[in-house]
Amino acid sequence: MSAAPPGQLAPPPPESARELFGERLSMAVAYADLLAGDGVVRGLIGPREVPRLWDRHLLNCGVIAAELAPGDRVADVGSGAGLPGLVVAILRPDVSVTLIEPMLRRTTFLAEAVEALGLTSVTVRRDRAEDVRDLAGTFDVVLARAVAPLEKLAGWTVPLLRPGGRLLAVKGSSASEELSSAGPALAALGISDAAVRTLGPTDEPTTVIEARGVALARFT
Repeated sequence: MSAAPPGQLAPPPPESARELFGERLSMAVAYADLLAGDGVVRGLIGPREVPRLWDRHLLNCGVIAAELAPGDRVADVGSGAGLPGLVVAILRPDVSVTLIEPMLRRTTFLAEAVEALGLTSVTVRRDRAEDVRDLAGTFDVVLARAVAPLEKLAGWTVPLLRPGGRLLAVKGSSASEELSSAGPALAALGISDAAVRTLGPTDEPTTVIEARGVALARFT
């Protein structure tokens, strides 16, 4: 499969995207076009990702939206180009989403995308997750995708959760091994329950590690 040149529009959405996004599909298409255009030009995604934007990225992230409750406060740590945070915000206007990302060129893209898509429940925060101490204990759900190994990621994200809140870390085929090796770090943070889950249905199911804390963890 050849790479799409910078500035090219995203491929048309597959039927599975129409089923997932429903009446929000036009907004998802607009976001896909932003990724395929400015996202490639600014180096947020590689041009070879454009032909598989839907299956590998938007659908992969979109299935997470069903895991949220109305009114949830959600953080997307290391948001990058907005995956999964912006996809979740498109699908779930009934939740608030904070996109936490340290790099200026990425937060600039995120802010422009939020405005272009008319997402009124999204906040962009330029910062490292481990430095946003004013947000400690704030969120019902923290999301992360392709950010860091779980052992390190947990230390950055779990302190952002309210007691009983959930970390949903999107992972690949090594999720079980990551969870096993991160056991001591999770226990030290007060994680009461952690498991590998498969979300879907999609042609390429989404693997997440879900971890729930019983106590308010602290930044170290």
